[in-house]
Amino acid sequence: MNDVTLREQQLVALLDTRDWLTNAAQTCAFIAQQFDALNWVGFYRQRPANMLVLGPFQGLPACNPIPFEQGVCGKAARTRQTQRVDDVHAVPDHIVCDAASRSELVVPVIVDDALWGVLDIDSPNPARFSTADQHAIERLCRVFVEASDFEAVAA
Repeated sequence: MNDVTLREQQLVALLDTRDWLTNAAQTCAFIAQQFDALNWVGFYRQRPANMLVLGPFQGLPACNPIPFEQGVCGKAARTRQTQRVDDVHAVPDHIVCDAASRSELVVPVIVDDALWGVLDIDSPNPARFSTADQHAIERLCRVFVEASDFEAVAA
């Protein structure tokens, strides 16, 4: 059994409720513990249209809200494509929440073909995220979506 499969199985076991809020908090804590050299892991929800609002996270206080037109999170939301950035300081519209962050991975969270939000992960290490990390985190996002009832908590 490879690490990806083991991590997926471990996350499935943690997500023992259908409540998306609880599952989002558990997913953030799990990723923060399972992957080295991270300084922030959290969800931003799309609320209202074209705006990301802070959700459950692990790390220092965060920037809020984030418009789709700005930063790595905004680009992931706007394009619905994972963004893997080796040096966030080279991104002209990067939103600096923690100056210690050097690289970033942002995965769009799609529910029923609609953008629900993004999972944002920061590292103090340049070029921290590999293609394998990206695929592993994308799979963990799918586990989160499959385990959660997004109607369970009112907007």
